[in-house]
Amino acid sequence: MARRRSKRRTHVTAPNPNQAKGPINTGNASIRDPKSMVIRIGAGEVGSSVSQLAVDVRRVMEPGTASRLKERRANRLKDYLVMCGPLGVTHLLLFSRSESGNVNLRVALAPRGPTLHFRVEKYSLAKDVQRSQRRPKGAGKEFITPPLLVMNNFSSPAADAQSKVPKHLESLTTTVFQSLFAPINPQTTPLKSIRRVLLLNREQSKEEDGSFILNFRHYAITTKAAGISKPLKRLSAAEKLLSSKKSKKGGLPNLGKLQDIADFMIGGEDGSGYMTDGTSGSEAETDAEVEILESAPRKVLSAKARAAARGADEADGDHTEGAAENDNVERRAVKLVELGPRMRLRLLKVEEGVCAGKVMWHEYIHKSKEELKAMEKRWEQKRQEKAARQKEQKANVERKKKEKKNNGKRRAGAPAIRRARTRWMWTTLMKTTTTTSLTARASRAMRRRK
Repeated sequence: MARRRSKRRTHVTAPNPNQAKGPINTGNASIRDPKSMVIRIGAGEVGSSVSQLAVDVRRVMEPGTASRLKERRANRLKDYLVMCGPLGVTHLLLFSRSESGNVNLRVALAPRGPTLHFRVEKYSLAKDVQRSQRRPKGAGKEFITPPLLVMNNFSSPAADAQSKVPKHLESLTTTVFQSLFAPINPQTTPLKSIRRVLLLNREQSKEEDGSFILNFRHYAITTKAAGISKPLKRLSAAEKLLSSKKSKKGGLPNLGKLQDIADFMIGGEDGSGYMTDGTSGSEAETDAEVEILESAPRKVLSAKARAAARGADEADGDHTEGAAENDNVERRAVKLVELGPRMRLRLLKVEEGVCAGKVMWHEYIHKSKEELKAMEKRWEQKRQEKAARQKEQKANVERKKKEKKNNGKRRAGAPAIRRARTRWMWTTLMKTTTTTSLTARASRAMRRRK
């Protein structure tokens, strides 16, 4: 019978990121970048508004989050924690609703904590924010890259270890939120990759009441050329439109009624009157202006071409290297357009572990030194009991492994034992039986066969 043909694929397969040794190109995200899951605890009980709020927060956390996560009523927090390790999830954002109707948000670091408990006092969905805008920002390429995190007033100069909001709590909260996104290097990060801003602003209370309140805002960054009149902007946009493959209908200015391009620059498409800043000639620039160095690709010249260009520069005498660099600098106006959602978060408590640990700080419950010592004693006893259980479980696993190994050796030696026993029985039979008895037994066997 011919041997069955086995397929041998000749094309290159995708690299396994867990086994690759060299650097891996994963697009905009890296394997070591923080990853998060936004989860609704009690998916059928939180309501439609909180469910939509969770979807909006997932949009904020993109691309390093599970955007299409589907929760089930049977799923518990333990189920998600088990999957955090294989999936590389570092943060959990848990939305829930209490029996009294309060919406809560827990921010936890997986798998060992700590956990920050917030109460969502007020919130607005992304669709509500966009309805209130005259020109809402559409969904484009903003969500391909993570947002730029901006935190304000997280640390107060007057805070210390004895304050109602201690200094170490402010540092811990800052560290937790900073770890939500990968750090950036201002010298090497291209400006075009920063398309969104996540603003976390802490409200400074006038009275030292021990409250820690954060305002959550999400913006898109838009830039446009500054100091350019509207007709010139339209001409620049038309030039870009002509060089692209998109539809040119409605994007080009109508110059058919004008005699000269100067009429369009001064009076617009109608050519009637002069445009000033007070009219519709140029928009008022109230945004922040920055200078951006354009990273245009440079053409590689040969030695002869470089020598010719150098000779032309020396002949002109006015063109210098600094002037060439200044030609690539462009002034642009930066504007923020809110995307939503909005949230007002009040920090209630901080605890160790993931939603099950010792309470490190609480806004309303304050304990004396004796109560703190008793709590520390209880938690130390729990740690010892847990360590004893882990030690016992480890010993049981080792014992079962040894028993399994010994049982395997016994099974492997069973055929040899049976063969040795058969040889011993046959040898004993031959020694104790005479030739006459063997002949009689053989004859009886022959009769039985007949």
